[in-house]
Amino acid sequence: MQGAAAIVTGAAGGIGRAIAQRLSDAGLDVLAVDLEPDEAGPGVAHAADLTTRAGNRGAVDAAVERFGRLDAIVPNAGFQHVAPIGEFPEDRWDGLLDLLLTSPFLLARYGWEHLAQADEGRFVAIASIHGLVASPYKAGYVSAKHGVLGLVKTLALEGAEHGITATAVCPGFVRTPLVEGQVADQAKAHGVSEDEVLEQVILAPHAVKRLIEPEEVAEVVHFLLGPGGRSFSGAPVTMDLGWSAR
Repeated sequence: MQGAAAIVTGAAGGIGRAIAQRLSDAGLDVLAVDLEPDEAGPGVAHAADLTTRAGNRGAVDAAVERFGRLDAIVPNAGFQHVAPIGEFPEDRWDGLLDLLLTSPFLLARYGWEHLAQADEGRFVAIASIHGLVASPYKAGYVSAKHGVLGLVKTLALEGAEHGITATAVCPGFVRTPLVEGQVADQAKAHGVSEDEVLEQVILAPHAVKRLIEPEEVAEVVHFLLGPGGRSFSGAPVTMDLGWSAR
């Protein structure tokens, strides 16, 4: 897809930054969207509050205005909150669904006609293995990621006649600030020390005991946007180091 244009959200760091960098290196025009994007990051930085309709519409409009086209949307922005269901803050539930589920829907909604005009429109959501399985204390995140898989299935069916494919990448735990930032909350929820969280909680479901690197996820996204990704639509692309094999 050299010369194509893509939107990548949550692009200031972690997985999003790695994706924006990989796509830019491959010759794509990338609108790197974040609440406060890093001006030194890959692609064209665009600030947007993706928990709002205006923010999502503005991201689509900015990409089309800047590049004259929109070939791919990669919703990646997200955050995590770890708490038992009886203590789970209602505003954090709302925020998680707004950013992890409603934003991908709105980006598809506002970008649909542009993807249909592309030679091969692609929608590649960064979901999570938590779109397929659950973990305790993550009600909002798990629910939103399950919803993303439902959205992708629907988009795949509706997009088929327009040449649009839709997939969801589902990695296990990735070495990102989002994972590192939940160590203290995981320790509190599970009743273990912070030093024990990585081995006993985070890596416990992985058959292969390591974190996935952001660049590995970026390579999968690059593949899905290229010629080899043409047959992938309506299904999760799982990269979980054996988690879901149990």
